[in-house]
Amino acid sequence: MSDLSAKVRSALDAAVAAIGGSPREGQIEMAEAVANALTDRHHLMVQAGTGTGKSLAYLVPALVHGRKVLIATATLALQRQLVERDLPAVVPALEKELGREITYGIYKGVGNYICLQKMNTDEPDPDGQVLLEVSYLEKDAKRLHAWAKTPGVSGDRDDAPDVDRRVWAANSLSGRECVGADVCNYGPQCFAALAKAKAQTADVVVTNHTLLAIEIVDSHPILPERDAVILDEAHEFMDRTTQAVTEELTSARVIRAAAMARKHMPGKLADALTKAADNFHDAMADYGDQIRGDFAAQGRLEEIPSSLEAPIRKVKDAAAAIVQIINADDDIIDSDAIAERARVKGAVSEINTTCGKLLKMGNTHVLWYEPTFSTLHLAPLSVSEVLRSNLLTKTPVIATSATLTVGNGFDAMARSIGFVVGSDADTESEDGDIDPANVQMLDVGSPFDFANQGVLYMPKHLPEPGRDGPSPEVLTELGELIDAAGGRTLALFSSWRGVEAADAHLRSVLKELPITIITQKRGDAVGPLVERFAKDETSILLGTMSLWQGVDVPGSSCILVAIDRIPFPRPDEPVMSARASLADAAGGSGFMQVSLPRAALLLAQGTGRLIRSVDDRGVVAILDSRIVTKRYGSVLLNSMPPLWRTSDRAVVIDSLRRLSQTMK
Repeated sequence: MSDLSAKVRSALDAAVAAIGGSPREGQIEMAEAVANALTDRHHLMVQAGTGTGKSLAYLVPALVHGRKVLIATATLALQRQLVERDLPAVVPALEKELGREITYGIYKGVGNYICLQKMNTDEPDPDGQVLLEVSYLEKDAKRLHAWAKTPGVSGDRDDAPDVDRRVWAANSLSGRECVGADVCNYGPQCFAALAKAKAQTADVVVTNHTLLAIEIVDSHPILPERDAVILDEAHEFMDRTTQAVTEELTSARVIRAAAMARKHMPGKLADALTKAADNFHDAMADYGDQIRGDFAAQGRLEEIPSSLEAPIRKVKDAAAAIVQIINADDDIIDSDAIAERARVKGAVSEINTTCGKLLKMGNTHVLWYEPTFSTLHLAPLSVSEVLRSNLLTKTPVIATSATLTVGNGFDAMARSIGFVVGSDADTESEDGDIDPANVQMLDVGSPFDFANQGVLYMPKHLPEPGRDGPSPEVLTELGELIDAAGGRTLALFSSWRGVEAADAHLRSVLKELPITIITQKRGDAVGPLVERFAKDETSILLGTMSLWQGVDVPGSSCILVAIDRIPFPRPDEPVMSARASLADAAGGSGFMQVSLPRAALLLAQGTGRLIRSVDDRGVVAILDSRIVTKRYGSVLLNSMPPLWRTSDRAVVIDSLRRLSQTMK
């Protein structure tokens, strides 16, 4: 055993003992691989199945490494787990083991913190005006103000009282609107600045995929310098990066920017932007009326609709003129006026930038119109090249997740993140840069005995899914499975239509049974729903995509996970369909290269909701016969936990009934 391995194992033993755990082979294997990657400066992809303890498997070698490490996660739940549970639990033991002080911090975007300057200004702005117009928001505003004045609070939205999003918007701002702590009256107390200062000096900084993605794509430093990056929940990183850099243009945003400009610098330029904003609003409304009911027009657009091009150009010209004047205005010395100017410049600059990108759209981007909020979206067709050049050549990257493989291989996920696999891996790099293709891949498995702990039920007799939601046969099957399980079911659907159909059917067929039905509604926070489900052992939880990942309910509250269909991307999903079309045009298969890997990873995540501890038992029911009748089914099955598989309905019903009886 090398000195490095011995040191990592000793530190891991101390950390595991600190949380009252026990050694796990996969965790040890992953920790040693992470330590080697950090030391030898190569990339690493690690699939660590449920129960591995992957957080400690990367935290411990990162701290042994002794240099600054950035950890980026996809979900708020994992960020909080790392900073509020994992690190506080193990740091004292590791400080003793390593003989030095260990520091850590969390950093989010400026908009996640209260802006004290904006909260305390006497000058109303468009964000604050709505609070005067909606009286019931005043109570929320007072609660937020009182909390912000409490000594020692973080100013972080996640720690703040639960207030209406409009109240938060009136007391926060974007990074582009921030004047900076150096010139702001509230700079010494600025919550965002204090959080960033703590993060700058910490050994380990926890952040989110979105903030890292923005820094990478814009090539502008937002986060602290680091020696390595760890991407947890890495299967989501490409999608989060795409979302982070997707431009959105609505008439509401343009009107808000115009109102801010008119207040700050009334005159012809502000009047021009106001007029352009009004014209754009009318044009968007007319376009929405024109295509209402035309679902094809509501999807991907090959170019900007002719009726919108001129209004967008006028908005851009008016916004650019205001930005030019603000940039030339150096006479302001009052700090409140400087802060106001920064907010105006930020809001107007965002409009100018977005309009410019829309007008210059080429074949590297995807444009679509979303009718619900009357929004134009512009997303990059691919982000792997920019990830490769701006992330993977700079520092070692450890990418980990419980689901990174598709059909037993890492290639699909490696390509999406920007690691290059195969003969096309050659990329020119400057001296000192890391070769993006220098990546090792490791699957450490899971300590759970999936084949003995769980059953994968794949009924062949059900009809293939259609476009109208779950079939009557699927709903009937679901109801009978839930009845056998005595509730205790997490039912996952690929669409809201499926959730609503299941809710209506189950409330009818289960009404005589002591089963509580918890149904996710649009806009519901996931946390409270999962808490209710976990506490009521005979309840069922029906939900859509946000419940497919991150739900952790071990024990008797969840012995059945039912999935209505294989979660292929919708044909009208603009970015995925564009990527699939590009693969087809290049002589490949959009289905095999884009749609199938996406479905496989999500299906593996959904299936992974069942077995969360060594004591868990239960059934995963995939109510989509295509998983056994189509050739691609083997790829999906090879991407999932290795549960014992059957299509025998009687065996499954009997297993659920017996398991349910043991829990009464």
